[in-house]
Amino acid sequence: MKRATRGAWPGGRRLPLRLGAALLAAALVAGCGKPPIDDPRAGQGDPERGMLVMHQHACNACHVIPGVTGPDIHVGPPLEGMARRQNIAGAIPNTIENMVRWLRDPQAIDPKTAMPDMGLTENDALDAAAYLATLH
Repeated sequence: MKRATRGAWPGGRRLPLRLGAALLAAALVAGCGKPPIDDPRAGQGDPERGMLVMHQHACNACHVIPGVTGPDIHVGPPLEGMARRQNIAGAIPNTIENMVRWLRDPQAIDPKTAMPDMGLTENDALDAAAYLATLH
């Protein structure tokens, strides 16, 4: 029985189909993962996805959030103008890094806060923080 081959190697030999498929799969996997360091968006989050994250985690149940509809009962402060605020929860400087910390573990910053730990992943928190940074 003759093996299926595809493509030629130097010297006219043929590359076995299974080996070619394995090499292609390895090349595709190697290309996955974190964006390259020179990618201008690396580590900055995606504001559009951040708005979706905030909707999926029902942040609008406690906060008024521009662009996210929700009930008319609000326990937390409105998030409009979040990008202009000096502090987060009156406790830490308003930076993307601190916002990610706050969104991931609010009790670590203010043990008395009513803000629950919503179980956001690092990427979800980064995207949500990027969205909040657009709210001027």
